[in-house]
Amino acid sequence: MDIKNKKISIIGAVKSGIGAAKMIKNLGGIPFVSDSGSKEKLFDSIETLVSNQIEFEIGKHSERVFDCDFIVISPGVPSNSFIIQNAINKKIKIISEIELASYFCKGKIIAITGTNGKTTTTSLTGHILKTCGFNTYVAGNIGNAFSEIALDVKPDEIVVLEVSSFQLDFIESFKPYIAMILNITPDHLNRYDNKYKNYIDAKLRIYMNQSNDDYLIINKDSESLINSLGRSNVKKFYFSLHENQTNGAYLTGESINFILNSELQFSCSLTDIKLNGEHNYANSMAAIISAKILGGNNDKIKEALSSFAGVEHRMELVRELEGVKYINDSKATNIDSVWYALRSYEDPIFLILGGLDKGNDYNQIKDLVLEKVKKIYAIGASSEKIFNFFHGIVKVEIVKSLEDAVSEANREARQNEIVLLSPACASFDMFNSYEHRGKVFKEIVNNL
Repeated sequence: MDIKNKKISIIGAVKSGIGAAKMIKNLGGIPFVSDSGSKEKLFDSIETLVSNQIEFEIGKHSERVFDCDFIVISPGVPSNSFIIQNAINKKIKIISEIELASYFCKGKIIAITGTNGKTTTTSLTGHILKTCGFNTYVAGNIGNAFSEIALDVKPDEIVVLEVSSFQLDFIESFKPYIAMILNITPDHLNRYDNKYKNYIDAKLRIYMNQSNDDYLIINKDSESLINSLGRSNVKKFYFSLHENQTNGAYLTGESINFILNSELQFSCSLTDIKLNGEHNYANSMAAIISAKILGGNNDKIKEALSSFAGVEHRMELVRELEGVKYINDSKATNIDSVWYALRSYEDPIFLILGGLDKGNDYNQIKDLVLEKVKKIYAIGASSEKIFNFFHGIVKVEIVKSLEDAVSEANREARQNEIVLLSPACASFDMFNSYEHRGKVFKEIVNNL
């Protein structure tokens, strides 16, 4: 696409929006950034826009937005918001930031989506490919926006992208060489008219433009995913914790095997993998498959698996104080993530739960909470819902702030017990992002 002298409006002035605006300016386009957020929250973004001489408006969406050739939408902007619906009614073309960036990326794209495990699998895949000697960028919902790095990527290089359903909502020709769908469970239903099918359909868009020269890596154990797959000529590989595969990876005993055309191509022991937990073995299998598709060396893959320690804010040990472990799992923004976290620990848990609810059904973790949790500290906008559900099942206390929750847990927890921040909710009622929430938690814990 030639965007020289084209007027392009960008909705959202955070990471993706800023990246898109800078890319458009570099390519000779005329970007205009619009964000309804406050100047205080967008201070850093404003500085960047000013220094790059990019026009913008903050605190509103004016009619100026619609004076454009097309609109680029950031993932944080709901598709049912007034500004987007207005643009649709005016028949203005809308694309996502990853769609825009893909027009100008010359390298191979590995795109990774799923309800849970995206960040870990994206980081791990990037780590494996770099260890194998591939020139690799890691971007998308993790690290840099795709548009920040797309122009730098050479034809023989690889981009590993973490991709959300929101980014996939507005793609047209986005076509990854390798697409991964790690799992699908209910999440973000508030953004999809409370219809699970709409959310599933958004995830499946990741492979809609793939051809028989491309690859799709799929979790065979995700029932919602398998039942929803449509017909496609793309080459499929499956991974499973429970079933042997003839083309893909599976867990057998204490080993992970990768099979191609019924022949063993790679095998490693679970002791070779630094990440623990079944969900991380599943993530590792997906990453292994992508590395083998690209011809990664087996010894280098094992080396990478044994040296990858995980990602910040996902079951991250902050510190151990007087025998109590403090775990930062701020990235657990849905029930399924909390389910995996609770299953990963044997010691009694003091659980910090709450934030901005996304239509959570706490029945999914009821049995695990009963088995493993000594007490819940309910925080944020969903605190009453959490209290009302778990009251009578386990001790529950509504607390005013994250600091109060940590303070109370610190007072009550004893040796060989765990204080776990695993909120099951978005962070935006109290924090700027799950990263912000996790960093605050770590600061509080490290100051105890």
